[in-house]
Amino acid sequence: MTTRTDAPTRREQILKEAARLFAERGFHGVGVDEIGAAVGISGPGLYRHFAGKDAMLAELLVGISGQLLTGAKRRLAESDGGAPEALLDSLIEGHIDFALDDRPLITLHDRELDRLRDSDRKLVRQLQRQYVELWVSVLREVYPGLAEPAARSAVHSVFGLLNSTPHLGRPGSLPGRGVTAELLHRMARGAFAAAGAE
Repeated sequence: MTTRTDAPTRREQILKEAARLFAERGFHGVGVDEIGAAVGISGPGLYRHFAGKDAMLAELLVGISGQLLTGAKRRLAESDGGAPEALLDSLIEGHIDFALDDRPLITLHDRELDRLRDSDRKLVRQLQRQYVELWVSVLREVYPGLAEPAARSAVHSVFGLLNSTPHLGRPGSLPGRGVTAELLHRMARGAFAAAGAE
């Protein structure tokens, strides 16, 4: 979910391959030797970067939750009191970027969150709650008559819709990133409009 154009660090390469392998075969189905081979180093060489697979999983799941929240806060700051509709569109676009570009992390979150240490799992949940509440606040500005519980349910529902991308088929089988992103955006706005019309 980064817009950086410089080459990824070795640590970032390891995390990307770990996410892909964990999503494909499950956390326990992948060894450090396989992760190392995917980035061209020995399995034991990974320990120069991470304490082990558990540390990789924690960094992946805590990291993406933090990135989503930071990105949403940045979009809020950049809107500088602008139109709530435009900010909602911006939030949707940011989440769609994540949903299309970081599909393995969605799978990983769904399957492996319970494998995190309690402290890491609580941190993920805390970051996610803050992210949801930011969306709820913006959504209620767009639809002032929408009660807070209904707004929260709508946000969670739209996240479910957007986070369905791992089930859309292989990246090459999709109609194209732009077309898929536009479709997801229209569906998200339609769901919010339906909630706001209640």
